[in-house]
Amino acid sequence: MKKVIIASVIANGLEWYDYALYAYMTLIISKLFFPAGNESAHLLATLGIFAVGFVARPFGGVFFGWLGDKFGRKTSLVISIFMMAIPTGCIGLLPTYEMVGMVAPILLIILRVLQGLSLGGAFSGSITFLVEHAPYNKRGIIGSTTIASLCAGFLLGSIVAILVKLPLTDLQYETWGWRIPFLLGIPIGFIGLYIREHCEESPVYEAAKKDGHLSKSPLCDVFKFELKHVAQSIGVFLSATMPFYLITYFITYSQNTLSLGKTEAMSLNMINMLIMFVVAPFSAMLSDRIGRRKVLGSCALLMMAAVVPIFTQLQPGATLMAAGLAQAAFTFIVSLYVGPVPALLVEIFPTRVRYTGMAISYNICAAVFGGTTPMVSEWLMHKTGNPYTIACYVIICSIISMTALYFYKDRHEEALA
Repeated sequence: MKKVIIASVIANGLEWYDYALYAYMTLIISKLFFPAGNESAHLLATLGIFAVGFVARPFGGVFFGWLGDKFGRKTSLVISIFMMAIPTGCIGLLPTYEMVGMVAPILLIILRVLQGLSLGGAFSGSITFLVEHAPYNKRGIIGSTTIASLCAGFLLGSIVAILVKLPLTDLQYETWGWRIPFLLGIPIGFIGLYIREHCEESPVYEAAKKDGHLSKSPLCDVFKFELKHVAQSIGVFLSATMPFYLITYFITYSQNTLSLGKTEAMSLNMINMLIMFVVAPFSAMLSDRIGRRKVLGSCALLMMAAVVPIFTQLQPGATLMAAGLAQAAFTFIVSLYVGPVPALLVEIFPTRVRYTGMAISYNICAAVFGGTTPMVSEWLMHKTGNPYTIACYVIICSIISMTALYFYKDRHEEALA
């Protein structure tokens, strides 16, 4: 179990490091990969390319879900890890708009699509692989290590981005310095090799395979028998993915709307990731005792009640202290919610189609509501200039999640079927 947790956590963390770098580099990418002038439109275009990676994720979820249900969780996970390492390194080698014109953003889109395909299978695979190894009474806490490693990946991305920027002038950073963090993401391929050689297949999957209970057509079976669970999973995950990517959007929001410096905005994001890293396992542990439904329902209700007061402190002209406390409060509530979600997503589907069902649900939700959050939030601010419109978006997501939880039957004390 320790070997599985360590390998999966490191692999998942480094994958999210790779994926998060784009979020941290949004402003410089918008400057280097588009023609000069109309900075607002180019920022929206850059955030749109960020969203394109998420559009690819459901397709990656379908492919890697099918692969994981047919040939094993470990096989699917290892292939997806390699598919993340290569495009990330290639982003660090891309020519800019000044060098090759519109070819630059086109190449960037292609690499973002490949990253999205990879992450569409990797995160779902990591969750499935871990939770299926876990004892029934620790599925929540062990599943939450995927959230902790996700935060560690984002945190590592922040640290590397800041450390690379500090000794360089703006010209050096824009010329070549921004490439270094992407190139440093290549070594995640070696983690894939370690998992392939040293970790055993999921015992739950092996038992189902031995008994002949695996689906011959997992994708067809999901759409034929599991649509109710797909809808429930999307509804529950909505209040995890949209607020999480709102937290990453705070980097851009802090600079554009609150007029904070890049280092200050990145530092606040580092604090937010540390909060989630620490808090998420506690709510996951609580869900192992009293159930996922009670914990998630309470957190969704708290989010609805707190988000408007929080955004009163995120108005233009807010001090660094006010902005930091408001973002920390929001992150704390989101952290409480996301902790039990990985275990719930595994428990809701049967073993024979679990990887496919979970990957489709998770990635559709992430593509439609997660990856678009920075772009939608920026658009709302551009059109209205009112931060409360973003708070209203959070409330709508919370209402949908609470509705999905109302119809969910808790399975935290049941063996995985």
